[in-house]
Parts: sequence; C-alpha cells; structure tokens
Amino acid sequence: MPELIVKPVEVRSILSKSNLPVCEYSVNPYVGCTHGCKYCYASFMKRFTGHTEEWGTFLDVKIWPEIKNPSKYAGKELFIGSVTDPYLPQEETYGRTRELLMQLKGSGAKLSIATKSDLILRDLDIIKTFPDARVSWSVNTLDEAFKKDMDGAVSIERRLAAMEVFHKAGVRTTCFISPIFPGITDVEAIIRRAKDHCNLIWLENLNLRGNYKAVILAYIKEKHPQLLPLYQEIYNKGKRGYWEMLDARLKAFTEEIGLDYVTNDDSMRRPFEAPPVVVNYFYHEEIKKSARKGAKSRP
Repeated sequence: MPELIVKPVEVRSILSKSNLPVCEYSVNPYVGCTHGCKYCYASFMKRFTGHTEEWGTFLDVKIWPEIKNPSKYAGKELFIGSVTDPYLPQEETYGRTRELLMQLKGSGAKLSIATKSDLILRDLDIIKTFPDARVSWSVNTLDEAFKKDMDGAVSIERRLAAMEVFHKAGVRTTCFISPIFPGITDVEAIIRRAKDHCNLIWLENLNLRGNYKAVILAYIKEKHPQLLPLYQEIYNKGKRGYWEMLDARLKAFTEEIGLDYVTNDDSMRRPFEAPPVVVNYFYHEEIKKSARKGAKSRP
C-alpha cells in the first residue's frame, strides 16, 4: 500500500447545501477516505480534488472558520459523512469531527452520522445532546475475512458493539446493510444479529459503476468464480431478477420474525421503542426519480 498523504486544507465553510433527499446540509470534515473500500461510490470525488493518488491513500484535513451563528441550523437536517467517514483513524489525531460537534452543540441542529468506526464512542456524550440524533453503521457481512478483503475499517464486531452502546444510550441507530454482494452477503444473518440494537435496518444493493466495477468483478472471478455468471448477468446484462428474488425472500423473512418491511420509505420518526423497520433501497433509479419529484412538489 502506498504511503498515506495527509495535509491540511482551508475551506470557507464546513457545511454545504445538499440536494440529497435525507438532509438539507452535507458535512464532510475530511476529503478522501483512508478505509480504501474497494466498492466505494465516493471515489468519484477524487476528480474534484486535484488528487492523482490512488483512492484511500490521501486525506485532506479540513480547516474552516468557526461557525459564528450555529443557531441558524436549528431544526435543519445535517448529514455528517456523505463522502467520507467522519471517524477515520486520523480523527483521533486531528479531531475535526469533534470540533464540528462542539461548534454545533446547543444549536438545535438534527444530526445524521454515517460511519464504519467505533471511534464515535468517544463523542457519545456530545451526540446525545442533539435532538433526535441518528447514527448508522455500515455492515455488509459477518465474515471478517471478507470484510478485510473489502475495506480497512474496524472489525464488524466492533461496529456492532458500538451500535449496541449507542442504542442503549437512547440514540437512534441504523444498521446499514450495504452494499449487499449477491451470493456473499447473508442479509438474514445480519438482520438477526442487529435487530435488537437498532431502530432502522437499511438495505442497499451493490451498484457497480466507474473504475471499481472492474476491480470487484476481478475479485469475484478470483475468489468466488462460481458466482461470476451471476455477477455478469447483473452488472453486464443489467438483469434485476436477483434483486427481485431477494426482495421477495426478505419480505417473507422479516414478516416471519415480526419486522415491518417497506420499500424506499422514510421511517425514521417511529417511536424509539418500536421494533426496527427494514427499508429496501435496491432500486436506485426509482429512488432518484422519486426524490426529484418530491423536491419539485415541496412548497
């Protein structure tokens, strides 16, 4: 692995207006992501940064002016970690995410944080002060060997343990089963493992595009050659049969274990004590069309 290049960069603001349907502002305290996930959709960001290094080998540490009027974000949805993990190992040294939380503390902003880390436990007491805060952990396998093949983040066990601590502390938690690798990700096993420690379970299929499509297909050919015809059918021929089959199977499974199963639905406001809802986000194009339609219809 090439040596990691870390440098500070000054930015005018840490909060960016977002067109994502889940938030009004996206917040990324770093540029780049040192987890180096082989399937990372955010790697497209590299072309906007001037970096020529391989994705996962550089990290820009954002330095921004202090947020002068944090109360202007009261009631606003802020999504921390849309194209980086705000709790990368380097956060332990640079503390930019913690600095952001301290500047926003008491503002009334609504936070959603996405991570693959348990370093977030350090900031539990701060996060608890935000109204209706939500934290999600990405978990797409219980097989630590496969995890190591795919990303450099902390173990699945550490992620699930952090989720349990936050849930017990009264913070809304999400188990984000993403990306689901056909024939590899045991979705039912992950749901059984996580369901008592989260409020939502989101499902997202592996959506291959860009440079990493070839990387993943080469990995499948080498490590899981029996699955290569399935992957070619899905990712070269555009067939949706596997996802339709999995959708039906999971609907029956969740009904069997007493969980609600919905498609492309925002169920984040359910009572904390209610059983988790399983939300299917398999069909990306349909979600995008729905989001655009919803944006146009908003007053």
